[in-house]
Amino acid sequence: MAFPITRHRRLRRTAAMRSLVRETQLSVDDLIYPLFITHGTNVKTEISSMPGVYQVSIDLLKAEIDAVAASGVKAVLLFGLPATKDAVGTSAFVEDGIVQQATRAIKEWAPDLLVVADTCLCEFTDHGHCGMIHHDPRTGNAEIDNDSSLELLVKTAVSQAQAGADIIAPSNMMDGFVSAIREGLDTAGFEMVPIMSYSVKYASAFYGPFREAAQSAPQFGDRKSYQMDPANAREALREAESDVLEGADMLMVKPALAYMDIIRMLKEQYDQPLVAYNVSAEYSMVKAAAANGWIDERAVVLETLTGMKRAGADMIITYHALDAARWLRGQ
Repeated sequence: MAFPITRHRRLRRTAAMRSLVRETQLSVDDLIYPLFITHGTNVKTEISSMPGVYQVSIDLLKAEIDAVAASGVKAVLLFGLPATKDAVGTSAFVEDGIVQQATRAIKEWAPDLLVVADTCLCEFTDHGHCGMIHHDPRTGNAEIDNDSSLELLVKTAVSQAQAGADIIAPSNMMDGFVSAIREGLDTAGFEMVPIMSYSVKYASAFYGPFREAAQSAPQFGDRKSYQMDPANAREALREAESDVLEGADMLMVKPALAYMDIIRMLKEQYDQPLVAYNVSAEYSMVKAAAANGWIDERAVVLETLTGMKRAGADMIITYHALDAARWLRGQ
């Protein structure tokens, strides 16, 4: 039926009515908060391009964890900044690595808080790439050695699980990384530790501030030979299908804001829980605009996160998590 019998505004008339018929609900239970853990003592360094986000040493980490627990956020994602780097990222998989130390501490302080360990080598290699480097004998050019990198990524994942990580989140985009890590975890007795795969990770300009935060910028070239071309959508389905077949428990799309169509595609195609990563530049752009008085930060953040949920995300990794949790409580 048409107007005047049909009046769409009837269901928008009051706040209570709008709440009653609301289709998408954003909850604090949906949020995962990233943390940058650094070596040293008494270190809490604000990241210049990400106001309100810090690199924190382990001795100061408890205050951050207490704030997360108080907010109601149920999970943190750990990135580590090691004291030393080398060509194969040794600090990523040693027993006393920065992520491993932080994981053990967090599980002692807040046993019920889920620790998600980012499993990659870029923060730990002196060249800043996500895998081992070899030189093509024909051209002499440096390239990423996919299969040799898998061995180190498995060692990293197992060491993170041994430290107490609840979820392994491989972000390296090597072919076959899910099956390799699944086999490695199972062999080591961690068959119940799930894999949150960075299934669809684009070679995006939206990662700029993260490179400062994680000190992980490539020292040569770029990551376009292993991260996805932003122009491609069907390729995302192929990437996700590979991860599903290899045993991924959760799938991820990164970045989120410019890739809502990809989130929707994966939601319609697969049954695995779906994660959207609200990445660093998406955060920083909102912060910059809010600082200039151009936008209402609270309204824009909650609308953006709700849009990601509406597109199909079950979970959202976001640097806004603690603020969003407070705003969702009405504070």
